[in-house]
Amino acid sequence: MVDQAEGLRQMMREMGEETNAARAEKKQRIITVASGKGGVGKTNVAVNLALKFQEKGKNTLLMDGDLGLSNVNVLLGEIPRFNLFHVYKGVKTLPEIITPTRWGIDIIAGASGYRQLANLAGAERERFLLQFNGMEKYEIIIIDAGAGISDTVLDFVLYADEVLIVTTPEPTSITDAYGIIKAIAAEKKDRPVKLIINRCRDMAEGRKTAIHILDICRRFLSLEVENLGLVYDDPAVRESVSRQKPFTCLYPKHKVSVCLDHLAQRLLQLEPDKLPAGGIRQFFLNIFARQGS
Repeated sequence: MVDQAEGLRQMMREMGEETNAARAEKKQRIITVASGKGGVGKTNVAVNLALKFQEKGKNTLLMDGDLGLSNVNVLLGEIPRFNLFHVYKGVKTLPEIITPTRWGIDIIAGASGYRQLANLAGAERERFLLQFNGMEKYEIIIIDAGAGISDTVLDFVLYADEVLIVTTPEPTSITDAYGIIKAIAAEKKDRPVKLIINRCRDMAEGRKTAIHILDICRRFLSLEVENLGLVYDDPAVRESVSRQKPFTCLYPKHKVSVCLDHLAQRLLQLEPDKLPAGGIRQFFLNIFARQGS
């Protein structure tokens, strides 16, 4: 196991010069959207945030990282033919499973393939990683991680450039949000975490919830969490889910859509000055190294 991890680290060093050159041409920003529990609207936030980035001129790829409930394609009304499992089985290459959507963004559909990737041997992993060549065209890659705390979710949050935790004002949701932030801090204390308060009745409720979570993280974890903003509760969101069309496209002038626009704009304004070299390929290299250590 240790030899495998060292082999992956050597692979990283050998690929470093190439990935640095690729990143010099165009930065690639990886954002993981996660939540402490299901049912808080995480996937809806991820989908519509991706659409807002695309609307603002950023070529965006959305990866469904939820192993249990793969809903990204459902919310977009798309039926992908292939997913990551087909890559794992060698039936398709990574570029072949990317699904263009009528909404402008590209998606990689969710499947249990993420879990099986951990079983790839060194040479198979290298072949998998080489398939990321050509994906530099994506300026932003959003990963919709599964709800709760699992090894896969931790992989996705620990090695992304940024982590967005979605929660609601409900007490159970707040408790679970604190739980996942605590798990992240236990692995990487310096991992920046941003908070999104979803389904707020008004600005006061969103602000109160954010202040509470930031306070308990500061007191019990000695961790500074950033409040990115809020998203209003709106029946239009539930209607858009039923119609399998994104609410930011169906109701662009609703307050809930304006909230997503503000979140996307704020993230663009807060883009890190420096991003690690290698983009999505380095992201998976880091995950493989962690799994093999």
